[in-house]
Amino acid sequence: MTLTLAVLAGFLIGVSLGALGGGGSILAVPVLVYLLGQNPAEAMTGSLVVVGVTAVIGAVTAHRAGHVLPWRGVTFGLAATGGAVAGAHGSAQVPQPMLLACFSVLLLTVGAFMAVGEIRARRTNASDGHERRRLGSEALGDPIITVRPTFACQCKRAAMVLITATVVGLLMGFFGVGGGFLVVPALMLALAMPIEDAAGTSLVVIAVTSVAALAARQGAGLSPDWNVVVVLTTAAAVGAVLGATLADRVAPRRLRSALTAVVVGVGVYTALEALPALV
Repeated sequence: MTLTLAVLAGFLIGVSLGALGGGGSILAVPVLVYLLGQNPAEAMTGSLVVVGVTAVIGAVTAHRAGHVLPWRGVTFGLAATGGAVAGAHGSAQVPQPMLLACFSVLLLTVGAFMAVGEIRARRTNASDGHERRRLGSEALGDPIITVRPTFACQCKRAAMVLITATVVGLLMGFFGVGGGFLVVPALMLALAMPIEDAAGTSLVVIAVTSVAALAARQGAGLSPDWNVVVVLTTAAAVGAVLGATLADRVAPRRLRSALTAVVVGVGVYTALEALPALV
């Protein structure tokens, strides 16, 4: 029964990554801890494998649909690697009860932001959304830094990309989460991407940063039960393919609403389990 639940959970994680470019990957750690009996340190390392492999598969599928800008994703991901390495080494120094308690706070924070985003999205009318997508598409070709014919720098956009990339890297290295809930809005705001392209490109970012964070965690001696990780990763990979296909067929708002409810619920459960251990 436990294995069945893990397969279902992995499938849902993959659907979220494939369809929305992130969000569901944050559930990989609770699944590994509470359904598959991993300790927090092992779960956060194993989560990077689940997230990284699933992101690659989802990115390939999204690229075929024309929703990935690979070089921008690779550049953003490389900018996040420093934070990923630092986060992985920092995670190894934190007691496991504190690690899980901090993760529960992250879950609840992400759930709150997702809920606020849903409320704002419902207040936005269709004409405004169309206008933002149009403007975003027009600005898409504007580079942040140019050297010819003269040097020019859109430094505010560059700083936003660098800061967000570093924060994403820290979260991935420390908690083993994908960070798509930060990457997607950052790509939309800093690089003027439409949401469809931001969701697809974020998968490239997640894949690149997962590799860096996983390498750092292996160096710190944080290894999971690989048999368990393979099962969850396989289920998530299948879900990612379906999720990328559903992105053009199912209203993203419905998927985000369901995911928001799940993240908040899991966050509450994790907090109730983790916080008493600190007392």
